[in-house]
Amino acid sequence: MGTINKYYFNIFSIAFLLLLLSAFSLKAQDTIPAKIDDTEIQQQLENIAESTENEEADYSELVDGLLFLKQHPINLNRTNKEELQQIHLLNDIQINNLLTHIEKDGNLISIYEIQGIDGFDLQAIQKILPYIYVTDNFTSAHFNIKEMFRSGQHTVILRYGQTIEKQTGFSPIDSAELFNSANSRYIGSPQKIYARYRFTYGTNVSWGITGEKDQGELFFKNKQKFKYDWYERSLNGNQHSGFDFYSAHFFIKNIRFVKALAIGDFQATFGQGLTCWSGMSFGKSTDIMSTKKSAAGLKPYASVDENRFLRGAATTIGFKKMEATAFFSRKHVDANVTDTLPDGEIAAISSLQETGYHTTPSEIADKHSIAQTIFGGNVSYKGRRLSMGLTAVEYQLDKDFNRALSYYNQFEFSSKRNFNVGMDYNFIFHNFNFFGEEAISQSKGKAFVNGVLVSLDPRVSLTILHRYYDRNYQNLLSNGFAESTTAANEKGTFIGLVAKPTNTLTLTTYYDHFEFPWLKYQVNAPSKGNDFVAQLNYTPTKKVDMYFKIRERNKEKNTSNADALIDYVVPLKQTTYRFNVAFSILPSVKLKSRVEFIDYKLDNNKTESGYLIYQDFTYSKMGKPLSITLRYALFQTDSYNARIYAYENDMPGSYSIPAYYYRGSRFYIMLDYNITRKIELWVRYSQTFYDNKNVISQGSLTEINGNTKSEIKAQVVFKF
Repeated sequence: MGTINKYYFNIFSIAFLLLLLSAFSLKAQDTIPAKIDDTEIQQQLENIAESTENEEADYSELVDGLLFLKQHPINLNRTNKEELQQIHLLNDIQINNLLTHIEKDGNLISIYEIQGIDGFDLQAIQKILPYIYVTDNFTSAHFNIKEMFRSGQHTVILRYGQTIEKQTGFSPIDSAELFNSANSRYIGSPQKIYARYRFTYGTNVSWGITGEKDQGELFFKNKQKFKYDWYERSLNGNQHSGFDFYSAHFFIKNIRFVKALAIGDFQATFGQGLTCWSGMSFGKSTDIMSTKKSAAGLKPYASVDENRFLRGAATTIGFKKMEATAFFSRKHVDANVTDTLPDGEIAAISSLQETGYHTTPSEIADKHSIAQTIFGGNVSYKGRRLSMGLTAVEYQLDKDFNRALSYYNQFEFSSKRNFNVGMDYNFIFHNFNFFGEEAISQSKGKAFVNGVLVSLDPRVSLTILHRYYDRNYQNLLSNGFAESTTAANEKGTFIGLVAKPTNTLTLTTYYDHFEFPWLKYQVNAPSKGNDFVAQLNYTPTKKVDMYFKIRERNKEKNTSNADALIDYVVPLKQTTYRFNVAFSILPSVKLKSRVEFIDYKLDNNKTESGYLIYQDFTYSKMGKPLSITLRYALFQTDSYNARIYAYENDMPGSYSIPAYYYRGSRFYIMLDYNITRKIELWVRYSQTFYDNKNVISQGSLTEINGNTKSEIKAQVVFKF
């Protein structure tokens, strides 16, 4: 594992053992806690970061719905299947049992009553508690304009962030050097700025506008760093003042027969994501029931991912158990231009750019290069036990898409037009929940995913999912269950099991075997692999939760042997071991500790290893305006290959899942202060120190000549 700093390790080990002993000495509470740690959501986000190998991705849209539900919890006595599915923490068997119980026995009197419903143990209740409540008060279904403006809520969010140390992309440069390398400096300032206004009326009405400027992007045109004529021409006329990205929406829901109406930016998700799923989605995790997706149909978009959304108009009309949805989207997207006409008009592109960054002349020149048009619809039957849907989507580009073809990507989308159609189903029979979707693309490629969730016993649950995606299945709007980032060139079987032998122990395990029948990027032959996870949770009291987790991932990639005459495929093995404990020593003080080790076995039989140890502290006292969250972490890995991802608490709407690698320490502190009942302020400071590096991010525009990287963030929220 390399040379571990024994001094730091011993000090931290002693502290960790003391915390562990404290955890065992805690006594049980008599009530369900009002607040919980969203551990499963955090683990899912960590898994996504590991799979995509992108710690900079915007994950806010995945949990925006849960944040919204915390502010607008669901009344269990006035709810339905579709609304409960959006919690993403309940499976359809639990939802069906809950709704059946209310139908047979009448409205719930207390939240504690659901402990007697099959599938709802204490842990399940703790997970959903922030998003639900129980009351007999009847909320009128009639929409009233005056009531909307009187009872609706306006929210304004302003956020600022910046790396404190000087980065290469912002350093001075002379005109001659810039002329030879125009993309060697950022055009704008180092600040990251975010602003959002949103009005909501319950869950029925939402409208708002969002703006964002990333680090290195320009906000004021007159502050542009370089103003040479040749430099201006390289920008292709795409640089203007203001936020680099804007998003706006108007959305109403459940107003008589109009189930949803969206104007502006929105999301459209149906079935299991093979035909139409415009946003991100959770993947494999120890919450094995999340292997089945819960599609929301239409919903407003208020995030800042500049690609995964639709812009136009959409509506869903419903009568009894039938619903029909139609949507139309047209927006300009970034693309790598490869051919232009004599008058300068774009004729062809070679790739679609999805970073969302516009910080250098080449990125700005590619900004909004082509128009993307997407339209389609869905017709569905939604019963309590049986749901079926038919979805069709047309995808068009206004310029030729001539992908730079290689052996591995010759079956990927490379055209101006694509058409997809799919059928999905969901059926509950006793304690079995069958689900799936079958889809086909214009290229004749097919994609299938089918699965079953089984409640074998109140203490045992099982899920099995099989997928088969042709190598020529083409869909830029899909997000099906997969090991890869796209639902193509893959087949596999996922089996997961949750067992609760006692009230304090939970065993979760899954095994996923997958194959790639055709070549992949950096894999010059058909390949295969598997992913195995076993996690044991011990919850001795309602104040304490600890778990031990082991994960082994096996894949195949091209050899890294520089002397090889051909790039033959070799196995790679990654194994992680994690122990995590979270508990409350006081009602206002929560602690969380983690120790994680990783072994990364290379094709030359060399093993690279690493570890991460951290301690979290959270102070949040009911009735007090100030909350404090902080972490101190020690880490060491032999290389970037053995990096470890860990979720960090951040201000609402902003997420941090950094990769820890090489050797050093990291800490952050976040203050949350309620200035008044309607004004809330967050301030966050983080710093990473490397004791074996003198340059950070060497060779990139974010290069720092030093061994410390610090970041400051601030956010203020106004509600009125």
